[in-house]
Amino acid sequence: MSNPEALVRGISDTALWVAYFRVRETQRPDAVFRDPFAERLAGERGIHIASTLPQGNTQEWAWVARTYLFDKFLRCEIEAGADMVVNLAAGLDARPYRMQLPGTLQWIEVDLPEIVSYKQQVLTHDQPKCRLERISLDLSDILARRKLLTDLGRRAKRIVVASEGLLIYFTADEVGSLATDLAAVAAIESWIVDLASPGQLRIMQRTTGKKLSEAGASFKFGPPEGQDFFRPYGWKSEEVRGLLQTAADLNRAPAELMSLLPEPPGAKGNYPWTGVCLLKRPTDVPNRNRQDR
Repeated sequence: MSNPEALVRGISDTALWVAYFRVRETQRPDAVFRDPFAERLAGERGIHIASTLPQGNTQEWAWVARTYLFDKFLRCEIEAGADMVVNLAAGLDARPYRMQLPGTLQWIEVDLPEIVSYKQQVLTHDQPKCRLERISLDLSDILARRKLLTDLGRRAKRIVVASEGLLIYFTADEVGSLATDLAAVAAIESWIVDLASPGQLRIMQRTTGKKLSEAGASFKFGPPEGQDFFRPYGWKSEEVRGLLQTAADLNRAPAELMSLLPEPPGAKGNYPWTGVCLLKRPTDVPNRNRQDR
């Protein structure tokens, strides 16, 4: 955040960029979700970033599909009995305000202090639909992260974790460490993540990724194994949905990309794929608390 003239000053600015696409979708008469808080949260800077970042406006369909899928998976997990949502790197997400949620649901947002402070200021007069709590934490602080997850695990019976737009900024080792920490908490039963294929990661690194790298927000994670990356860490893939196919189903996919469908089965390799995965911790596998090793 040290250079006020930079287009993107740090990873926190990417939240403003993403919020802008929720504004755009909300304005459509056929919107697949509505976020009446997004415009205030994005602000003028969010619009500026989206309009100025190389290809910053061309992937609107992908952001819409990702938001739609996270909404869908979260709704299903809550309806199935999750009594706590832990949103890691929550950014400027307004789901606790815009979704229909049980009043008893605990919703925990975790993000960097500047994001938490900004969000509280913008939404100070708005009321969430559930029991919302915001926690300032740098998720790269492993000891603090483990303590937080352990504490949250004592407060709930069934936790669903969401990490929308987070893992791509981590190395494979860092993702593996986070996956291990989450699997170590018995109450955490499901985890919703978004992934990019190696091919898509390279495309992103060549386009918007250049400016983000200059701001210390490099794109790093695009595992060749796809969702199977998480298996050694105690997670199995329950459902996987590609963003392009979802965008096509929602009538949001650009015509020039339709030739990429259908998506190839299995590992995507050089195929330009992004998607959202619902991961579950197998009930027949003993909980492995590697934090104590």
